[in-house]
Amino acid sequence: MPPGIFIVLMLALCVKLLKFSKKLSTAVFVVTLLFYLLCTSLVAEKFMGWLEERHTPPAQVENSGADIIVLLGGGAISQVPDVDGVGALCASPANRLLTAVRLQKMLDVPILISGGQVYSDSGAEAEISARILKSLGVPEDKILTETKSINTSQNARYCAAILREKNFDKPLLVTSAFHMNRAMLNFNMRRFKPIAYPTDFTVAHNPTFHYTKLRPQAEALLLNVTVMQELLRTCVTEIFGI
Repeated sequence: MPPGIFIVLMLALCVKLLKFSKKLSTAVFVVTLLFYLLCTSLVAEKFMGWLEERHTPPAQVENSGADIIVLLGGGAISQVPDVDGVGALCASPANRLLTAVRLQKMLDVPILISGGQVYSDSGAEAEISARILKSLGVPEDKILTETKSINTSQNARYCAAILREKNFDKPLLVTSAFHMNRAMLNFNMRRFKPIAYPTDFTVAHNPTFHYTKLRPQAEALLLNVTVMQELLRTCVTEIFGI
């Protein structure tokens, strides 16, 4: 099964190329080896763990002085049945929302939900999240929505405007752990220094070795792709401010 079958085919190609060019065969082998490593959980957990550990939640969040929770979106699905309506959140933003609800119950501060409708067939995320928050018992007067943003840069831009308008100056930023570093960078560029509260972790801290982690897996490749995307997007933000 992919990606293992592609690694086998590439190794077979290396053997074939030996008859024509050892240098070319070696080059293909190196590429195959790198691809194989990126497909293993052993490497994926190391890379993703490094990214997710860039920020940690405050030890005593109740003493942080946060006056509002900013919840960043990550995708929604439209026109699907939900418990109390139509439209649902994807897995990562659902995990983020669960953390935001628990923090709101603890701190009794408003939640600002940031996230618009990215595609014509995706859900209006802030509106779906607001509906779910109400069904979980968050008072309507504690819910603010920002419905225009379709990426992290816009999340920060539009949220910063609302925070200034409403006189909030110490937001508690909730998003997935792998996304937190880029999110913090974008908010810092808007002259806000939120308190980071990463959630939705995908790997354990200090993972242990097991031989099955050497097996090529599509899930491991996806984790490494996510890490590389985040690093690339962070570099673009730092260089171009977008």
